[in-house]
Amino acid sequence: MTIAHLERPAEGEPAGLLVLFHGRGSDEHDLVPLLDLLDPQRRLLGVTPRGPLSLPPGGAHWYAFQQVGYPDPPSFFETYAAVDEWLGGFDFEHVVLGGFSQGAVMTYAMGLGQGRPRPSALVALSGFMPTVPGFELALEPPLPPAAIGHGTYDDVISVEFARQARDTLEAAGGEVRYREYPLAHGVDPAFLAELAPWLAHLTGGT
Repeated sequence: MTIAHLERPAEGEPAGLLVLFHGRGSDEHDLVPLLDLLDPQRRLLGVTPRGPLSLPPGGAHWYAFQQVGYPDPPSFFETYAAVDEWLGGFDFEHVVLGGFSQGAVMTYAMGLGQGRPRPSALVALSGFMPTVPGFELALEPPLPPAAIGHGTYDDVISVEFARQARDTLEAAGGEVRYREYPLAHGVDPAFLAELAPWLAHLTGGT
C-alpha cells in the first residue's frame, strides 16, 4: 500500500513539515488551499497525502466507514501502518499534522499513536478520536499542542466528538485551542487564519 501526495514547496529552506489529511471520499487536492491559510509565509513544506483506499461512494478513503467514532479495524490498521512508514520518509524537527473529518481522525491517530514521534502541533477539524479495538492513543505528557475546530450544526460528525476530544486532551494536561463555529460539516477559514501565528510560533517562527 503506497501513499501518493502533493507538495507545496516552502519559500527557501523548509523550517518544518505541514501535513493535511483530507476527508472521506475526497483526495489530495482538496486541502491544498488550507496550506497557505495555515502557513501564509510558506515557512513549511506543505504536503497533502491521498487516502490509499478506493471505496463506495467514490473518492479516496483512509479507512472503511463502520460507525461514526469507530473506524473499521482491518482497513484502519492497514492504512495506519502505511502512513506511519510514509511519514518516516520525512526528516524534520518540526512536524504539524492536521486534517478534516476522516483526516482529523488520522491526525489524532498518527499524532498520538503509541510509539510514534510527537508532532509539534495537531489541527483536528470536524473529526473525532478513533475508538478501535487493539489501538490506544498515548496520552502521557508532554502532549503536542492541539487546535480543534468543529461546526456546531455538523450533522455528519456531531460536535460532541470535538468536545470529548478537547476534554480528553485537557484532562491529560494538553494545551488545546478550541473553537466551535455556526457551520455544518465544514471548515471556518477565520479559524485557520487565527491558527497561522500559533503554528508559526510552535515551529520556530515569530
